[in-house]
Amino acid sequence: MGVGSVGSFIAHALRGLPNAPPVTLVFARYEKLTEWNESSRRLTLVTGGDSEIRDGFDAEVAIPRIRYHGKELGLINGDALDTLNMTKGEPQAPQPQTLSGESTEPISSLIICSKAHQVLQGLSSVKHRLHKDSVVCFLHNGMGVVEEVNREIFPDPTTRPHYMLGVNSHSIKSIPSDPFTATHTGFGAMSLGILPHERDRNPDAPYLPSARFTATSSKPIQPEPPSDINPAYPAPSSAKFTWTPTERYLLRTLLRTPVLSAAAFSPPDLLQMQLDKLAVDCIINPLTTMLDARNGSLLNNYALTRTLRLLLSEISLVIRSLPELQYIPNVAQRFDPGRLETIIVSVAHKTRDDLSSMLSDVRIGRQTDIEYVNGWIVKRGEELGIRCLMNYMMVQMVKGKRMVVQREIGEDVPFVGGGEVDVRVGKVGGKKDG
Repeated sequence: MGVGSVGSFIAHALRGLPNAPPVTLVFARYEKLTEWNESSRRLTLVTGGDSEIRDGFDAEVAIPRIRYHGKELGLINGDALDTLNMTKGEPQAPQPQTLSGESTEPISSLIICSKAHQVLQGLSSVKHRLHKDSVVCFLHNGMGVVEEVNREIFPDPTTRPHYMLGVNSHSIKSIPSDPFTATHTGFGAMSLGILPHERDRNPDAPYLPSARFTATSSKPIQPEPPSDINPAYPAPSSAKFTWTPTERYLLRTLLRTPVLSAAAFSPPDLLQMQLDKLAVDCIINPLTTMLDARNGSLLNNYALTRTLRLLLSEISLVIRSLPELQYIPNVAQRFDPGRLETIIVSVAHKTRDDLSSMLSDVRIGRQTDIEYVNGWIVKRGEELGIRCLMNYMMVQMVKGKRMVVQREIGEDVPFVGGGEVDVRVGKVGGKKDG
């Protein structure tokens, strides 16, 4: 789900395996499905100027359900209907509905490559096809999506599917002239991890660190718990749990795909990788969006460095205060502002000629993931009693710039027809009077 640049890249890679698994592309619009059926039904990946074509894909459509003020709208004959059907004065949620052309077959493994703000709408269209043994793999930027999915889509833990999270560092670009071709511009890796299900572990409990080997001991040593633990936090619990057959199948399939360079990690290790990437996105994405500049513009700029450090001081404090990481050793050193700044400068240098995804979205007035990036820092900071004024300002400025662009697009008056325009005399295609 989410057949963009990253979705096409993963689908293309999976079909390149020996004895490749069946791969179904889930389009969000009828027009895209029609365009696919009228094309050669192939995905092309361009790497270093060489094109590699894959075929054998199935395709279907799943129309994202409209959400308004946190409520999902039902569908009747393609029209939106408020989900709160009034029966005897009491609101009742409607039964799952499908549109013409949508499949009703159960889904055992689903990889979601949509943007963070599109995940809820996309999952709403297929939630009736997912069951408690299904596994959903989330590949998106930002944090907080899984909590929203649990609250809005699968509130009942007994019927909730299993989750897998991924952190992608490959650089993939789409080609506007060919929606089924992507360019692999930068090699990276994919970090994967299976989340413990609520049926197996308290999701609010901190992670208990696993035993580790040291250079001075031949036996694993259990890290000592920190001395400044907040007694209000739940007791820590282990991240070890039993994987289901569906989880093992999806994870092994992704791990044996060479192009993805995928590796599996434990939930606490993957969480720290997510937070590393979040810190980078919290700086590069909003700053380049407000400057309307490439990532390299953040380098060697004294004024921007001071702004970057003000944002990082809040981000670092919130991450180091997260209860999920209270028992994990070396968190304070890993998420120190100085180390995070080094990572951000390195990423900005490697991608100095690229445009951030947030800037690309704002330029065309499209909704961004800012609420799941800096907005997540602000939200968690409020829960921890930390005021993140700089990050709150960045959230509002990115939203405001998007609205400005939307208005400019709406006020734009296109010229229709041929001929030259003479602004001084207001004539089209004519000569100026002598």
